[in-house]
Amino acid sequence: MAEDKSLFVEFFGDYPIIRVLDFLIENDIFDYSKKDIGRNANVSWNTLERFWSNMEETGVVTFTRKVGKAQMYKINKKNPVVKQLIELDNKLMKNSMEKILPEKIKALA
Repeated sequence: MAEDKSLFVEFFGDYPIIRVLDFLIENDIFDYSKKDIGRNANVSWNTLERFWSNMEETGVVTFTRKVGKAQMYKINKKNPVVKQLIELDNKLMKNSMEKILPEKIKALA
């Protein structure tokens, strides 16, 4: 069964870094190990490692704590770029809902 793509992934394209950003934005309350991030975003470890250091250096993700040997990370909502991505994700969702809602109302009438 094919997994539905989020509006964020549909808008930016189905690329590993976009899937990682999408996962982290959608799950911004919790922190995750890189292994969990890769698994949940459907990105291999080797692919994640190619761009992870850049995400850390630019402040898109931030280290939160260490659990055993695992280092935990989450999206850095204080980063201006991340703020803009979250705002865009919210606008995409709002735009989609505004298109769907009238169709649902007509179907109920």
